[in-house]
Amino acid sequence: GAPIVEILSAGNEVLIGDVLDTNTGWLCTRVTELGGLVRRTVMLRDDVDAIGAELRSCLARRPALVFTVGGLGPTSDDRTLEGVALGLGVRLQLHAQAERMVAAKYEEFFAAGYVPFPELNENRRKMARLPAGAEPLVNPIGGAPAVLCRSDGTRVVSLPGVPGELKAIVDESLGPLVAEVFGEARYEERSLEVELQDESAIADILRAAEEQHPSVYVKSRAKVLGSTRVIRITLSGRGADAAAVAALLAPAAEQLLAQIAAAGFSVRPEARRP
Repeated sequence: GAPIVEILSAGNEVLIGDVLDTNTGWLCTRVTELGGLVRRTVMLRDDVDAIGAELRSCLARRPALVFTVGGLGPTSDDRTLEGVALGLGVRLQLHAQAERMVAAKYEEFFAAGYVPFPELNENRRKMARLPAGAEPLVNPIGGAPAVLCRSDGTRVVSLPGVPGELKAIVDESLGPLVAEVFGEARYEERSLEVELQDESAIADILRAAEEQHPSVYVKSRAKVLGSTRVIRITLSGRGADAAAVAALLAPAAEQLLAQIAAAGFSVRPEARRP
């Protein structure tokens, strides 16, 4: 089956409504595009015990990959790595490579005029204290490295909460890990448009398609197209490669096209997005 992923986000600022969490949605989209399946997401306060307990719960379910989001910075409320270490049952320790990475970033920031001094102080050095056995990952934008830990076949990747940094790390620093976890897995969607305003009129047809093609996810949504209200039916599936996904989706799409047309409704494939 698809590689299973869970996402654990930490941030008081999100739970008090001060900041909108866009990171979880972005990660869900990216994991889905890679052929993975996000099974669970959770949002926690910056509480070490809560983060540790939640990570232990994640690890007990043995997903292929867990993302933690937020809490890697230099301030006192950035405590995610303490929680990760607690969940893994290891200590935090200063990591020499991570320390060099943080030092190089602050020298770069000072040269650009972004910070008032280049030297590492204890607050900056805090970002180089990682769970024992962890590997720092390059942050192309910010000062805090991302962190990779491993536990009984599950990879735990800790990402910063700044969206630009998170996206840059996933896109630029996780290539080998992505290949390891997802391989050549493929996810694809196909959509149909039905000139109809009442989903209940085709509910039985959709249900039959779901039953006959259990590996295909069938979802219908209302959509306004110009001044016309239509129903968009989205078919999605995962497979080892493009050919495997096409073999899943094509028969389901053909069945829906034929049965909806036979029911007297105008239906057409939606143009694929580039």
